[in-house]
Amino acid sequence: MSGKNYTAQNIQVLKGLEAVRKRPAMYIGDVSSKGLHHLVYEIVDNSIDEAMAGYASEIRVTIHKTEEITVEDDGRGIPVDMHPGENKPAVEVIMTVLHAGGKFDKSNYKVSGGLHGVGASVVNALSKTCRVEISRNGKKYEQNYKIGIPVDKVKEIGTSEKNGTKLTFLADPEIFKTVSYKFEILASRLRELSFLNRNLKITLFDERTDREETFLYEGGLKAFVEFLDEARTPVNKEPVYLEGERDGIPIEIAMQYNTTYTENILTYCNNVNTIEGGTHLSGFKSALTRTLNSYAQKYNLIKNGDKVNLTGEDVREGLTTVISVKVSEPQFEGQTKTKLGNSEVRGAVESLVNQKLFEYLEENPAISKTIIDKCTSAARAREAARHARELTRRKTALESNSMPGKLADCSSNNPEECEIYLVEGDSAGGSAKQGRNRRFQAILPLKGKILNVEKARLDKILVNEEIKTMITAIGTSIGSDNFSLEKLRYHKIIIMTDADVDGAHIRTLLLTFFFRYMNELVQRGNVYIAQPPLYKIKNGKNEWYVFDDAQKEEIISGIEGAKDKIGIQRYKGLGEMNPEQLWETTMDPEKRTILQVTMENAIEADQIFTTLMGDEVEPRRKFIEENAQYVRNLDI
Repeated sequence: MSGKNYTAQNIQVLKGLEAVRKRPAMYIGDVSSKGLHHLVYEIVDNSIDEAMAGYASEIRVTIHKTEEITVEDDGRGIPVDMHPGENKPAVEVIMTVLHAGGKFDKSNYKVSGGLHGVGASVVNALSKTCRVEISRNGKKYEQNYKIGIPVDKVKEIGTSEKNGTKLTFLADPEIFKTVSYKFEILASRLRELSFLNRNLKITLFDERTDREETFLYEGGLKAFVEFLDEARTPVNKEPVYLEGERDGIPIEIAMQYNTTYTENILTYCNNVNTIEGGTHLSGFKSALTRTLNSYAQKYNLIKNGDKVNLTGEDVREGLTTVISVKVSEPQFEGQTKTKLGNSEVRGAVESLVNQKLFEYLEENPAISKTIIDKCTSAARAREAARHARELTRRKTALESNSMPGKLADCSSNNPEECEIYLVEGDSAGGSAKQGRNRRFQAILPLKGKILNVEKARLDKILVNEEIKTMITAIGTSIGSDNFSLEKLRYHKIIIMTDADVDGAHIRTLLLTFFFRYMNELVQRGNVYIAQPPLYKIKNGKNEWYVFDDAQKEEIISGIEGAKDKIGIQRYKGLGEMNPEQLWETTMDPEKRTILQVTMENAIEADQIFTTLMGDEVEPRRKFIEENAQYVRNLDI
């Protein structure tokens, strides 16, 4: 140990909001784009809580040209009278003291998303400037702050005929990597909140582009499910809607089966998207499996030849569901609230689904039979998939080398430093094998286009040679019952395809596979896309590798002398580059550019993959027409 004295003087005490600025990730997740947008959600959540309590009907969010954000509601307005314990106005307490707010007093808010009372104060602490304006009891008040510290007192600035709170803040560029909001990301969350709170009007306006969208849904969760399944073919045309209260917990569930083979379940507690699920999800899954089995057995809907008991995977195949519960004392894991832990919620959801879903099935026998038929079809496919897995395991056990023959593996056994390139074609695969760093880079050439998993069941996927090879090489297996992150052999999975239409198609097929069957790798940021150059420009002894047309024009315009002596080579395929060029441009960690595949918006990602790779032609045509203007490189 060090010889230095360790005394009370070594203990650092962070007062007020200092702790937030010192460790912002503890409160908002990170200081990247995700954390930046989380600031907006924290303030909007306060307005949503007013709406849930019955005091607000409209919320307006504005992105200013300065990248300031304003959130305005027509609620009661934050109290401005003196707080008896803190000897300062209540609004100042809320804006400057952690764990202070009206959410702890259940006479004010029966349920709320802003449980911990840190939202407004955290946003204030992480903002360069912040201004709160309050309309209350016929008067208008204002207070201003800098990095969480009041710069003036709460003052009356006029009169007002309405009530409400208006908060404007500028995220501190010293805290955040970049302060630039994405309209689509905010719109997705606000749309989601509007679905979850039917008849609540939410408007998003962007001063930078004059773009405005208003969200108002009378259908609530049913409209949400229809929105999610817009590009899918429904099995039950009208979503099943289950609503009720159990043990003081209001529960809403909307569900619809479609003809695809993947499940899509979104869960919420007090409007918070619990992306890791929790007790409400486990209660729903358990009740759904039990109820459909009970109904099928009662009415003899499973044929004698189908010696199957419907499992959870069977009854959730092609199911889109939104689950929303309102809990007065929710137990979330961490401030970012990704998993619900209340044990009583599981029983409440199970009870509601057991009763209400069985009633629905009995009242709608034709639809119920169609649903059971889909589930039994899924069960047969699951059995076929199980046999396919067993055959693969037996074959692997018999072979001396368990890894695929096409795989050129790396020598390191440390997954954290290892990466695998999924390369289009044997030619490019050969160059990559020669050009790579054998210590930590593995190469797996893929022949042609893999199976479109959006249109195939698991049994078909598991017998596809290219997919089998990938699954074996990556090591995690696939499927909710078999996927194991601990067995991941490479922490970087890099998709490397040609810069043409076929290459883009193969890349999309691979991304669809990872999104649907190895989703956790996408969420964790393990999947990347290589960026090989589009051009090689040569002028005398000077050479440049260029990655887009804009860069090409910039380089050409900067070359002095005769332009006709400039040589331009367009790389249509990776195989056109020799091993040294491929290493230098695309594989050398010191020089390469690789794009990390992230999932800022899971709902949008799900819809895009369904639109591009699913059966429905019209949504795909519409998507192409609307997005053709954003294509940067089109190979004709």
